[in-house]
Amino acid sequence: MAAFVSLGTLGMPAGLALLLGADLGSAIAARILLAPIGALIPFLLVIGVPLYLSKHAPKRRQAGRILVGLALVLLALGLIRDATVPLREAKLVGDIVEYLGRDLYAAFLIGAVLAWAVHSSVAAVLMIVTFAAEGMLPAQGAAALVLGANLGGSMIPFTLTLSEKMDVRRIVVANLLARGVGAAVVLFALNLVPSALGYLGETAGGQAINLHLAYNLGVVLLGLPVLSLLLKMSAFFVRVDVAEPAQRTSALDDRVLDSPDQALACATREIIRMGETVVDMAASVVALIHAWQPQNADQIGEAEQEVDELHLAIKLYVAQIQKAKLTEQQSKRAMELAKIAGNLEEAANLVSGNLVDLARKLSIDGLSFSDAGLRELSDFHARVLANLQLSLNVLVTSDADASRQLVEEKDMVRAEEQRLQKRHLRRLRKGNMASIETTNIHQEALRVLKQINALFAYVGYPIVEDTGDLLSSRLLSRPNQ
Repeated sequence: MAAFVSLGTLGMPAGLALLLGADLGSAIAARILLAPIGALIPFLLVIGVPLYLSKHAPKRRQAGRILVGLALVLLALGLIRDATVPLREAKLVGDIVEYLGRDLYAAFLIGAVLAWAVHSSVAAVLMIVTFAAEGMLPAQGAAALVLGANLGGSMIPFTLTLSEKMDVRRIVVANLLARGVGAAVVLFALNLVPSALGYLGETAGGQAINLHLAYNLGVVLLGLPVLSLLLKMSAFFVRVDVAEPAQRTSALDDRVLDSPDQALACATREIIRMGETVVDMAASVVALIHAWQPQNADQIGEAEQEVDELHLAIKLYVAQIQKAKLTEQQSKRAMELAKIAGNLEEAANLVSGNLVDLARKLSIDGLSFSDAGLRELSDFHARVLANLQLSLNVLVTSDADASRQLVEEKDMVRAEEQRLQKRHLRRLRKGNMASIETTNIHQEALRVLKQINALFAYVGYPIVEDTGDLLSSRLLSRPNQ
């Protein structure tokens, strides 16, 4: 969410709505995990482990990873329940439980600190509800802890986005206001009418988890109509940054040129920075297609100049590395990095030169895509953007599965581009005026996005070649005639 808001592709009201919805989704996930489904653990492991061990099926591996993770969460909850058995007899624990039942405000603060400390409101709520279900916490104390955990959960993105742009911080503060005020109001009401918990279930654990779910649902239902008001209120708490950001230090360290491995690592870090800049450019250009903004176009142009400078610096640095005595593997890596840097620079030129020019032409000629065409282009852009992010991950991790996925996605993007071109031609045959007016722009935008995707996909090729997952030639050999 923060990245899209920073780039202007997601408005603040939509970003806040997304954040509120994500919290509700987390509450639903917690409720499901606390259902009596412990008997599923063996089945999840039996199915998940073989899927995870699938060598050449990234999607199956991901599904297996999810199933195994779910099994481990359920197993951990069972272990927590078992561990609470001896604690019930401890006098100190009994005193603490009694105190939390009396002082709801202290329990509220403890819940907030717990969620912030473990950096997960879901984990904190699962722990609290499990303790309550095992008789370790009274219903009111558990309810106060759960409400506090919701406040603590909203503090996590607040602390993580302190250095983000003002719009992002306003969204996070608005979310904190909505959830903080809501939790305080519910806590005050429960303190006045403790019997209200009886409507949420018969046991302390059931009441606590149902309160968690009801609270998050209430925040969404009451918050969505007043998103603008929440964002206006957040402006009073967010300071506008007027200082220019500090210059970033180059990773190209001349002092390690006599150590090829370290120098290659420095070049890789700088290429990642270069790639992140190109990804930001590609992400922000879609906003120009929706509505032309000269300031945003200028920013993309400035970013393209930065990419050119980075490319030149990286080329010169890699040339310096190659002057040393390199192993065959080091020499190969140096050539790969030079190729990747060249691809990223070419991708930046395609964004700044082609896509921005296409968006400018739309604005100058007063044209707009058809609804279907704009939707297709936006979806295709989102898919390409996800692949660009994946390529940077591969550059960092050199993961074989992710590399294979990246190369497979290149072929799928090419096929998707051809499919969209055919659909566009069908709209032309039907005489759709918006499609006729923008046909060249639409088709060229699809082609450029496909090219950008292919340039980034190169990152995965050296890795899949090393693992033997890529044929040296795509051509089938012909029998001798």
